[in-house]
Amino acid sequence: MPADRLHLVRHGEVHNPARVLYGRLPGYGLSADGRRMARQAAEYVKSLDRPVTALICSPLQRTQESAEPFTELFGLEPVIDDRVIEPTNVFEGKRMAIALVNPWNWRHLSKPALPSWGEPYADVVGRMNKAMTEAWDAADSGDVVIVAHQLPIWITHLAVAGLPLRHDPRARRCALSSVTSFEMVDGKWTETAYAEPASTAGAVDVGAV
Repeated sequence: MPADRLHLVRHGEVHNPARVLYGRLPGYGLSADGRRMARQAAEYVKSLDRPVTALICSPLQRTQESAEPFTELFGLEPVIDDRVIEPTNVFEGKRMAIALVNPWNWRHLSKPALPSWGEPYADVVGRMNKAMTEAWDAADSGDVVIVAHQLPIWITHLAVAGLPLRHDPRARRCALSSVTSFEMVDGKWTETAYAEPASTAGAVDVGAV
């Protein structure tokens, strides 16, 4: 039997004192508050009183660390899946407020619907859908948890809802350690719930692609 429900969980707050767009850069782990947020996300899923039978995360440090509380609470070792990783972005390592005033960088903003500054949205949708579908089919009933990143989770939401993929990154509904839940109905994904179980007051969230 396939899974019963699939939860896309965003990682917690990242230690990012330089306030750069960290993207796929190594060395960006969770802050102390980020670890607390990740724990709250795991406790929320535990509170649903549903069996979790599979745990998957992207290969980046912040998602692996955010998966640790799920390992503690559900006894599952995370499986690394490169397909749920953060998208590429030409502004990695830069502070956006500074990068955007440089005319040399404006060429990267020419096609926001693609987007021209990084991995095409359609490609992100494709790889996320494949990862989610394979995890769903491989599960022996129960729920699947995939710990991923803001853009892949939000773009999946848009695709499932039938909305345009072009969007304002500042308007994403995908808070740190949020949980977006889906079910497969008649071969199509349906979003069933969205929750923000973690306290994020004062959190720094400027490094997401």
